[in-house]
Amino acid sequence: MLSKASSLWYVDAQDPLAILRANHDPDPEAALALAKQLHEDRDVLPVMVGTLGGCAGPDADEVYIGCYPGVTVVCSSQAARAHPTALPELLVRPLASEHTYLISFDAHHGWGSFAHWERGEFRRSFSSTRVNILEDEGLPLVWERTYWAGDHPVRWQAGELPDPQTLPFDPPDFADAANNEWLGFHYRAPAAGGALIPGDIAVCGFTLYPKGQAPATADLMPPDERHNGHTRPRRGLLNWLRGKDRVC
Repeated sequence: MLSKASSLWYVDAQDPLAILRANHDPDPEAALALAKQLHEDRDVLPVMVGTLGGCAGPDADEVYIGCYPGVTVVCSSQAARAHPTALPELLVRPLASEHTYLISFDAHHGWGSFAHWERGEFRRSFSSTRVNILEDEGLPLVWERTYWAGDHPVRWQAGELPDPQTLPFDPPDFADAANNEWLGFHYRAPAAGGALIPGDIAVCGFTLYPKGQAPATADLMPPDERHNGHTRPRRGLLNWLRGKDRVC
């Protein structure tokens, strides 16, 4: 169960879950091109191949991208916004995709958010802590009903005293439900046997440097030394990264 994520999904596929299940290796060239497009003011250095299981909530100097046919995921700290509608236009639709989905949460702070744009037009957004609604724009969606009805209450720890104004759901779980509705898998909920999990989805990792300050070379991180062991090297992708260890 992930405690933190900040992800953007650009989707054209009718069944994104089927794409994520069928395509195990993302396109590294497309990932690099998108990383450069989104960070024109930075030097972008390919450094590793990981999975959403350990890379979904990156630091500000990192970005993780998985490009699949009809489905692209960008894990970036820029998606962790209290007000999703303030997402920069470049991030809303950099690929002219049919749908853009934002899914972000931080369980430590009891915060979660999600948003949807269709062909760049805003449709729905929500962001809150357990007590305060920070943004609630657009029409609520059918799948939200059980959350507003109190069918998914906060799971309090022993000794915790709930605020009387607590929302009838835990915001990170609400955001995770949006991810499952739109992408077909959960970041947080226990997965049934055979279900797609974040550790099944590979992403190419990049470090962002101020212009002119990137090192000439970078060593690939060996497995099990980063992101709690969720580095999942693949021979073809690693060979490609080794060939790209100079500043791009």
